[in-house]
Amino acid sequence: MKANVGGIDKILRIVIGAALIAWVLLANGPVWAWIGVVPLATGLFNFCGLYALLGINTCKVK
Repeated sequence: MKANVGGIDKILRIVIGAALIAWVLLANGPVWAWIGVVPLATGLFNFCGLYALLGINTCKVK
């Protein structure tokens, strides 16, 4: 897996993912908010499968 997520994209994914998970755990949020695991994981691993399929790369390090 080649890194294709970086910069502000990575930061936003981690923040949004963590916020959705926190919403579920701390405030009894809806079950669908567990989808926050996906942006959190893609931000932490610097890889997004959808970006790979579409040929998008926001990571400056090649």
